[in-house]
Amino acid sequence: MAPTIQTHKLLLFIFLFSLPLSIHSTPTTEAEALIAWKISLPLTYPFLNSWSITNIPNLCNWTGIACNNAGSTVITLNLSSMSLNGTLNQFNFSSLPNLISFNLNNNNFTGTIPSTISNLSKLTFLDLGSNYIAGGIPPEIAELSELRILRLSDNELVGPIPYQVSSLQKVWYLDLGSNYLESPPDWLVFSNMPNLTHLSLYYNELDSEFPSFILNSLKLTYLDLSENKLTGPVPDSITRLVNLEHLNLTENVFQGPLLSVDWPKLFPLKDLRLGQNEFTGMIPPEFGFLSNLQILELYNNEFNSTIPSELEVGNLNVLTQLDFSMNKLTGSIPSTVGNLTLLQLFHLFENNLTGIIPPEIGNMTSLEKLDFNMNQLHGALPDTISRLVNLYYIAVFTNKLSGDLPENLGENMFLINIGFHDNSFSGVLPPKLCSGLSLQHFTAYGNNFTGPLPECLRNCSELQRVRLEGNHFNGDISKAFGVHPSLVYIDLDENEFSGELSLEWGKCKNLTYLHIAENRISGEIPVELGSLVELRDLSLSSNDLKGRIPNELGNLSSLMFKLNLSGNHLTGIIPPAIGNLSGLQNLDLSRNGLSGSITGEIGKCVGLLQLSLSSNNLSGIIPPELGNLVQLQSLLDLSNNSLSGGIPQSLNKLTTLEKLNVSHNKLSGRIPSAFSSMFSLQSADFSYNDLSGPVPTFRQPDMEVIVENSGLCGDAQGLASCNSNAAGGKKSNKIRIAVISSVSAVVLLVIILTGVLVMSRKTRKSDEEMKYIIEHDSTESIIWEKEGKFTFSDVVKATDDFSDKYCIGKGGFGKVYKAELRTGHTVAVKRLNMSDSAGDIPELNLRSFQNEIRTLTEVRHRNIVKLNGFCSRQGFMYLVYEYIPRGSLGMVLYGKEAGRELDWVTRIKILRELDFEPRLSDFGTAKLLSSDTSTWTSVAGAYGYMAPELAYTMKVTEKSDVYSFGVVALEVMMGKHPGELISRLLSSSSDEGNYLLKDLLDQRLLPPSGQLAAEIVSVVTLALACTHTNPESRPTMRVVAQELSAPTQAYLSEQLGTITMSKLSTF
Repeated sequence: MAPTIQTHKLLLFIFLFSLPLSIHSTPTTEAEALIAWKISLPLTYPFLNSWSITNIPNLCNWTGIACNNAGSTVITLNLSSMSLNGTLNQFNFSSLPNLISFNLNNNNFTGTIPSTISNLSKLTFLDLGSNYIAGGIPPEIAELSELRILRLSDNELVGPIPYQVSSLQKVWYLDLGSNYLESPPDWLVFSNMPNLTHLSLYYNELDSEFPSFILNSLKLTYLDLSENKLTGPVPDSITRLVNLEHLNLTENVFQGPLLSVDWPKLFPLKDLRLGQNEFTGMIPPEFGFLSNLQILELYNNEFNSTIPSELEVGNLNVLTQLDFSMNKLTGSIPSTVGNLTLLQLFHLFENNLTGIIPPEIGNMTSLEKLDFNMNQLHGALPDTISRLVNLYYIAVFTNKLSGDLPENLGENMFLINIGFHDNSFSGVLPPKLCSGLSLQHFTAYGNNFTGPLPECLRNCSELQRVRLEGNHFNGDISKAFGVHPSLVYIDLDENEFSGELSLEWGKCKNLTYLHIAENRISGEIPVELGSLVELRDLSLSSNDLKGRIPNELGNLSSLMFKLNLSGNHLTGIIPPAIGNLSGLQNLDLSRNGLSGSITGEIGKCVGLLQLSLSSNNLSGIIPPELGNLVQLQSLLDLSNNSLSGGIPQSLNKLTTLEKLNVSHNKLSGRIPSAFSSMFSLQSADFSYNDLSGPVPTFRQPDMEVIVENSGLCGDAQGLASCNSNAAGGKKSNKIRIAVISSVSAVVLLVIILTGVLVMSRKTRKSDEEMKYIIEHDSTESIIWEKEGKFTFSDVVKATDDFSDKYCIGKGGFGKVYKAELRTGHTVAVKRLNMSDSAGDIPELNLRSFQNEIRTLTEVRHRNIVKLNGFCSRQGFMYLVYEYIPRGSLGMVLYGKEAGRELDWVTRIKILRELDFEPRLSDFGTAKLLSSDTSTWTSVAGAYGYMAPELAYTMKVTEKSDVYSFGVVALEVMMGKHPGELISRLLSSSSDEGNYLLKDLLDQRLLPPSGQLAAEIVSVVTLALACTHTNPESRPTMRVVAQELSAPTQAYLSEQLGTITMSKLSTF
């Protein structure tokens, strides 16, 4: 029995072994294989319910299945865009041997491509694109010898492209783009693919030179190698691809010139994209002969030629897109671009193009998008541009364009994006600029526009971003804007808008940035602003707002980081609800009329970096809760209020604070000794309080200001020792520099003399002493000074009879000597030559001089060098001043150190009166220096610093002093007197406006960079505004002071090395 069974098994094994290896598929086996794969998918899909074992007879009607004409076998599987998940691991390819088309495009398949896919030997179409398939391309794919179309794009495939792909000799469409595929070790092992017409390898990691096998695919019409790392030149032999219509090499590292390629041989080219490479030299003129071109992109390369004339003759008459942006192109825009009547996109931005925008551009009637920003174009925007009714995007910002905009611009247009900023445009905006009501982005900042905004702007409900700052726009702000639900960002700073803030701003629910500072806005702050929950930055500073700060502002988002309401007329208390803005970084309520105490709730704004409450009417104590603001860094300013009590010990927790100012209050008690551990502190001002006790030792030397605190003591210069009974000194230990300039200061003089007259009633005893000395002691022997007397002979001895070795300076009227007196005083003596003769000074002049000196010796001001007294002798007048150890600004700027002692930071500090304290000498004495009454004038000053209008008006105004300040500021920045440069810069016919700022800055110092460069640009811009020929065009000293004292947060829109003076001549 057993042998019989064994015999049967052996015969069965022999029978099975003798069967052919390929199993003949049937509809049943195909259906079972499909059902098994469906079951392997992780999710159930109702649209695959037809894939059922009970529905095998209807296999050819299953979802995604198609059979041959006889209905005997499956030939197509198409489940594209079905949102399927799963893998191909359980797919039995061998059970579907007759499959011709396999399409799983645009699903969510993962895993790898199984090597068993090679069993689909009859497959002609394979599309696994737009999935998440990883791993490498299996070499077995080469066995799909009937394949015509292979798409594996937009997956996560990795590794080198296998050379076996090139064995697919019948493939005409090959797309492996958007993966992580790499270059093979050697492209030379790839076979030619003679039938290839479409090849896409874009967005991979290819890093070799141009793949050589491509050059033998002579039927290619479409080639995309973009977004790789391919290097080297474009091979000349690319011209073998004479059928090429689309060539995209964008965003690679291709290099060198393109002139060696015989481009006209690629006559069928319709789409040529070579942008974002490293091509250099000329733009090939031969491009102009590719008359089938519709798209030509050369952006972001290193081309440095002009626009070739061959591109001007109109051969590219079917061109729809032309992008030469971000190169180094020079010359002008050719007028014949007007022949490109089908052009829709025209990009020339970020080049060095000059000249005008040709009026022929109005012939480009198909134009939709025009972008010429960041060039050197000048002149007006041509009126003909109003003809471009299809235009929706125009950007010409950062050029040198000027004049009025075309009056009809915007009429019959649907403009979406307008960029006019950073030019010199003037006049009013065209009334129909936004008549299409489709405007979304509108920037025109940094021009000279005037007048009201177009009425249509109010109805542009799609507005998203508006920047109009730095112009002269005026009109009622409440009528200019309406409800803009999509508005995110709006900046209207530095204009002349008036009226009140509309309640409708509260309906712009997506606003994140709202700036309307430095205008003439009146009325109250609408409480509706508190409903702008997306708001991050609100600035309404320097207006005429009044009333209270709405408590509703505390309802703003915790993402709010800046609130600036400074420089208004706001009254009432600081609302405690401000403490709800926990994300606030910058809070500025300074220069208002706020009263009451500082709410401790501010201590909850723990993200604050800068807090300024100065120049209000705040009273009470400094809340200890401010010590919780441990992130405070740039500034804590509580100065110029009526705060009382002590300085809280808790402020020593502000370990990152750089600047502290509590001056001009009524604070008492001691400066906390723990302040000595605030290592980041760079500036601290405690002056004009009632503080007492020892001054802590600060880490930064010479940075604390402690004047007018009579009870302070310590080791600092000017203070009494804490071990003595002295009440303490009143002298500041700040670094002092005397700005020696005889600039007429009539306005300031009136203010100070008014104070002097008031004080004179209280100092009658001193005046009587002065009178007695003048009447009874010769002015040739006694010099009066409140702190004591010393004789003229003391000065003569101290200077060895005015020997040149004691001379420390020379001026137009005499010399200055340093005298160290036996009394311990050190004074500066100015010897003035009052007459060309050796005779005495006329009595009339002497009396006048004495009266002036009597008044000027009473003047006490922190920024005026103290005049102790005078003496006259043998035709000379001697003025005795407080000695300033550091000398004059001129001495430091032009001294032995050649200005290097004054680095850029120091120069800015001098102008801002931070660590250096500028002081004026010869105050009020300039007009006394001539004894010839026939040449006496009411104006006196230093040539080169006096405002030009004084030459013909003889009328001194505040704007005269503004001019003088501007000259000094330019001198500090340039390292030399600007001379006639000022008048030349302000002349419209002068070429000096093309001077680069970097070439005019002091060349003895390294060029500034970063934020420092931005601050210097800000200072020079302000100085140029101060020196404007027209006095009415100069800013007020109040504005100058605000600009200098405000922290510079500007950024440079271009490199310092490219900024011309003409760009800074508008303020």
